[in-house]
Amino acid sequence: MTDDRPPNSSESRGAPAIGLKFISGKYQGGEYLVREGQVVVVGRANDLDMVLVEDMVSRKHARISMSQGVLTVEDLGSTNGTFVNGEKITRAVLHEGDRVLIGTNILKVVRPTPRPGSPSSRQLRRTAPRLVTAAQEEAPRMAGSLEEIPLPDLLQLFGTSRKDGVLTLRSASLTGKIYLRQGSLHFAAIQQAPLLPALKAIFRMLTWRQGVFELEPPDARVFPEPLDHGVQEVLMEGFRQQDELATVLAKLPPLERRLVARSPLPAPLVALDPKLRELMQLATGSSSLREVFDATPRLDLDVAQSLLQLVQRGYLQPG
Repeated sequence: MTDDRPPNSSESRGAPAIGLKFISGKYQGGEYLVREGQVVVVGRANDLDMVLVEDMVSRKHARISMSQGVLTVEDLGSTNGTFVNGEKITRAVLHEGDRVLIGTNILKVVRPTPRPGSPSSRQLRRTAPRLVTAAQEEAPRMAGSLEEIPLPDLLQLFGTSRKDGVLTLRSASLTGKIYLRQGSLHFAAIQQAPLLPALKAIFRMLTWRQGVFELEPPDARVFPEPLDHGVQEVLMEGFRQQDELATVLAKLPPLERRLVARSPLPAPLVALDPKLRELMQLATGSSSLREVFDATPRLDLDVAQSLLQLVQRGYLQPG
């Protein structure tokens, strides 16, 4: 009987192995094992060790190998590049937890976890060519879990690789969209809170820890107030605001509670700064703090700080 396994198959026995788990792309859930001394050539050509059938993958895209226990990846002059943890590489050493982006496929370096019925290296190689028809009929899409790839990591990947498209996020009860143009953050919106400005929507989505994502084809619509911000600057400011917001929210009632005006007021409302006066009127007319945060275009940190100031100055109290 002829053995039809690929050369240097990761199913050879006895040698230690490292797993490459597909956490995004059409092969999501599959795992390819790389053993000591093995060289795996990745690309679109049918005769390679790991066949990824999509237009964004070059015929010979990258080479992954393990020597003396060290796993490395090398780009083979691909058109769209190979990325490790969001950085475009020529050659890089891989460690457990690293993420490699090839086309729309994200592979995570993991300890191998063989399970009955899970796709093997040979199965991945055999089944990939059968997807040629599907790949030609629709544009390649990237999808996965936010638990596997947090939003900040995704945005860094897309920013470095200058992706175009609409990143759709779905949590248990919310749906958000981030519009990418050449890797920049062009616009964003949350379906359940359509009045939120784009930057406020992105900062909100950065707090989502669970759910799924999908990178959909680009949307050429014209938005009234586009962002066009770089990923790194938005992430840095978003993380800073998250940290400070958590500190301020701890001093306010839960978001399901409301704030009401004290009686009597410590001073006439005209003594307040116009922004504080406007926010007080909004707070006293809302059924919850959450409603206040959603009803104003001001960033959540700014709103929280102003509400806390109104409480501390004796204008508002928990209702």
